Amino acid sequence: MIKPLAIRNARIIDPIAKSDVSGDILIIDRKIAAVGSFDAPADAETLDAKGAYLAPGLVDLGCFAIDMAAFAAGGVTRVALMPDQSPALDHAALVQRAAAAGKPDLWVHPIAAATKGLSGNDLAEIGLMKAAGACSVATGRHWIADSGVMYRLLAYAAALDLVVIAHAEDGGLTSGAVATEGEMATRFGLPAAPAIAEAMAVARDIALAERTGAAIHFRQLSTAAAFDLVRAAKARGVRVTCGISPAYFLLSDIAIGGFRTFARLSPPLRDNDDVAAAVAAIRDGTVDVICSSHDPLGPEAKRLPYADAEAGMSGAETLLTLSLALVRDGVLALPDLVALLSTAPAKLLGLPGGTIEPGAEADLVLFDPDAFWKIDSDRMAGAAGNTPFDGLPVQGKVLTTIKGGVIVK
Repeated sequence: MIKPLAIRNARIIDPIAKSDVSGDILIIDRKIAAVGSFDAPADAETLDAKGAYLAPGLVDLGCFAIDMAAFAAGGVTRVALMPDQSPALDHAALVQRAAAAGKPDLWVHPIAAATKGLSGNDLAEIGLMKAAGACSVATGRHWIADSGVMYRLLAYAAALDLVVIAHAEDGGLTSGAVATEGEMATRFGLPAAPAIAEAMAVARDIALAERTGAAIHFRQLSTAAAFDLVRAAKARGVRVTCGISPAYFLLSDIAIGGFRTFARLSPPLRDNDDVAAAVAAIRDGTVDVICSSHDPLGPEAKRLPYADAEAGMSGAETLLTLSLALVRDGVLALPDLVALLSTAPAKLLGLPGGTIEPGAEADLVLFDPDAFWKIDSDRMAGAAGNTPFDGLPVQGKVLTTIKGGVIVK
């Protein structure tokens, strides 16, 4: 039996009520039993928050690895795992195994591979994988070039009431590219693709989603043109959503200077105008989810010439910390930020989480938004420290992560 837990003296952030109030929370049998004033059971343990902020645990949509230490350090309590595993999650048995990987400290919600082996050709048995526990279906790291395959995928997913998570880069333009066309790519002599490759992929997939009535989610967008397409499609009633990770609203392609392979990402970093457009899209609600795109890669993948290095960043541990910049800059109120990190991804995939109401799962994160520290890739808790924010002084730190009423960090 898990002892009751009383969290006292917290600033409680409720993303649904959009409130920020001081109070206490009582947890019994892995659920939130009371919020506000209450008499705790005699055998309850007590955690004094000392005025720190308490919010629903983060629900990270689209991680590429199960990295328990990084998730605990970053306040992540549920993860939607991308199908890009070894082997790819294209079979019901693989989905079942992935779903059991983190319990009870972390709930992993596998995303099914859209095509066999993520090849982009033959559709996988999506219905069987949904029955096995898949929360969604995804194209993986790459765009499905065959429009017929993508059309059938969207139609099939619509019939199953599954969200399709799409990668948005036209592979005909981006093949072999490692940067965005522009001054930085030219200066460093890097193979590059035009930023419009993202909007071209988004335009086609929105058209197919509109035709089939399917729900489509672009896991990570980064350009003004793509945000404009999503904004217009939403206004027409298309079931389209999109996400972003902190790198794309905090960094431009200037970060690749010195051939910094930690800044080798997919999609590649964009210019300052696109960064400004990303912030505007977050502000006006075009962006639905903020995710970490957590992809821990070791020296064998990153300590290479820039064009040979693998794309990806370790992001779960710093997701909340970096996103808090949006609150300090006046882009979002704190409850709205928590909604993008927790409530919205849970709702999008039909998962528990993202709420702090009585009866909800006791998945919580306690954090100090004012704590100063420096990101150090060599000292990160996770499997690898490949972050483009290495060495950056930051403000805001996770203090405690609680999963189902149990302190895991």
